[in-house]
Amino acid sequence: MRVVLIGHGMVGSRFADDLVSRRPDARVTVLAKEDVAPYNRVLLSSVVAGKSDASMLSLPLESHPRIDVRQGVRAVSVNRGDCTVTDSTGEVHHYDRLVFATGSAARIPNIHGIATDLGLVPGVSVLKDLADAEQIVAQIPRARRAVVLGAGVLGLEVATGLASRGLSVTLVHHHGRLMERQLGDAASNVAEGSLGRLGVSVVTDSSVDRVTERRGVLSAVELSNGTEILADMLIMCAGTITESALARNVGLPCDRGILVGDDLASPADPKVFAIGDCAQPSEGGTGLVAQGWDQAARLVNAWSVSPGSQSHAASQGSGAKGADEMDTDLTNVVRVKAPGLDVVTMGLSGKFDHGERELRAVRMSDPSIGRFVEVVVSHGILVGATVVGDKVAAAELSAMYTRMIPVPSDPAHLIIRPLAGAVATVVTSVEDMDDDHPVCQCNSVSKGAIVAAVHDGCTTTDEVARATRASTGCGDCRSLVGDIIGSCAAPDLDTVSSDSRPADQSAATKVPALAGRTKG
Repeated sequence: MRVVLIGHGMVGSRFADDLVSRRPDARVTVLAKEDVAPYNRVLLSSVVAGKSDASMLSLPLESHPRIDVRQGVRAVSVNRGDCTVTDSTGEVHHYDRLVFATGSAARIPNIHGIATDLGLVPGVSVLKDLADAEQIVAQIPRARRAVVLGAGVLGLEVATGLASRGLSVTLVHHHGRLMERQLGDAASNVAEGSLGRLGVSVVTDSSVDRVTERRGVLSAVELSNGTEILADMLIMCAGTITESALARNVGLPCDRGILVGDDLASPADPKVFAIGDCAQPSEGGTGLVAQGWDQAARLVNAWSVSPGSQSHAASQGSGAKGADEMDTDLTNVVRVKAPGLDVVTMGLSGKFDHGERELRAVRMSDPSIGRFVEVVVSHGILVGATVVGDKVAAAELSAMYTRMIPVPSDPAHLIIRPLAGAVATVVTSVEDMDDDHPVCQCNSVSKGAIVAAVHDGCTTTDEVARATRASTGCGDCRSLVGDIIGSCAAPDLDTVSSDSRPADQSAATKVPALAGRTKG
């Protein structure tokens, strides 16, 4: 089976890797317009904040003889009649199945004076790829004041990251509350108060109308409310637009993205599929990498079973719900990775309509310390939660939501004492964790799976990541993975994993493989 994959980001690279491992006859040609290997885009804001180096973003992928990756090569045309794709070098690739995983591009608002014939005015940036992050980092030493446009997840991460580097930051948002898709008014107010304590000024119900430059460099921005703000940097985090131009050009039905059915195929061509940000499934796109990963897994699963079972298999997975199931999308967990600001939302968060469903909601708000917790329960299951400023509650509720653990009869117990009567109290060490304790929420990897990988010969977090994909999402669990690796070493070994070592010890030293084990 010849597959042409257009796009090699977090979703496309995972799809290709999984497909060749499941289908011995699959040969994948990847057209990747970026001239770098796949990397973790979720952590781009961490690069801006100085918490991660660009070199740390590489995804743990290994070359495969049946995956032909063409880095820096774009797909320029598709002939659906001949089942061919022509790339930017002029080479023609034949396919049995074509998969679009082209992702999305940063939306650039219509702001007067923001660009010239040469591109964006120096000092004005977006943050969508590694080159953007490196450009922003290079500007920071010469900047004192920054304006961040857009208070979604990315905007909050960028604003707090720049503030942590000593810049005076103003966060401008068009809506009356922050992260309006996830947060209600009360949670937004708590988050805004926390931002203020971190040195970030917030302006809501406004936007940037024009920019002023001096000697060819950004010097100020003017808001729609008439306020002028001096600025050396303007970072636009104003949403994304799908990369679907090529699909439109070849006659595939598109709306906000490439329209696909439950089988992720285009309704106009059963040989053409779309996954990730560029796809628009019937349930809508969330813009979260978890949804793209779920789509990639569903497509690989559908292609790896007998033809008579494909229709059923394509509908399976956490992103596909039957008519009689609760509206609980287990991939819809949003985490803000912002220095000094912890925000996690899942499922029904922010605002919700009771409708015909039996929903029970309990809320605790304490703005003075920057804490807000709200849980939403239906038929004994947690179907939504919003957590600001409470890491413990966020971790416990996320585990409960993704694992669909039954809740206490009184939902208030979820807030008064997280998960009282339902699961064990907060685990303080890896030795106390059960094998099924979730370690990587992004990829649903348990402690037991990590221990098994270590027993199979994995000795570093990167090797565990390649074997299990733990820590390849938001990255928050990386140090915990290192601790688990260290706990698997024999007591008399003084070498532990790189991520569980003190900062002054060599990061290159690995845990010796367990006796009698071979690397998988």
